[in-house]
Amino acid sequence: MASVFDAAKYILTKSGEMDTIKLQKLLYFAQAWSLVLDDTPLFPEDFEAWGTGPVCWPLRKRFEECSFLNANDIVCGDCSALTDSQKKTTDLVLDHYGNWELDDLIWTTQQGKPWRDAHRVRVPPGETCDIIPKDSIAMYYGGFD
Repeated sequence: MASVFDAAKYILTKSGEMDTIKLQKLLYFAQAWSLVLDDTPLFPEDFEAWGTGPVCWPLRKRFEECSFLNANDIVCGDCSALTDSQKKTTDLVLDHYGNWELDDLIWTTQQGKPWRDAHRVRVPPGETCDIIPKDSIAMYYGGFD
């Protein structure tokens, strides 16, 4: 199975350099659409409900000092780890959300029930945020929640 790093490298290869927070939101939508359209996760890593919307902690931790990333920064990622179906789904997400402004992406993810249900207000620094369950993402974006 592809990792979040593989998916991030694919997105950055297709879209070019971008803000790390925007990348997080595009990965969240790619995961959601994969859960719905392909009936399987795009990658096994989970998202947490941070104040800026969903964040995949392994990606955030590895690049916490970076504000922007490009495909060359994701040396641990491999685009070929994604199946053709996963690439097609990710391309659909990029076609739909790729040109959105960061603030609009953040706002949209925060309006979704999966983030709202998992988000804890005023999480103290150093404490982990709640995981957004994949089944909650699939149900919401599949129109069943």
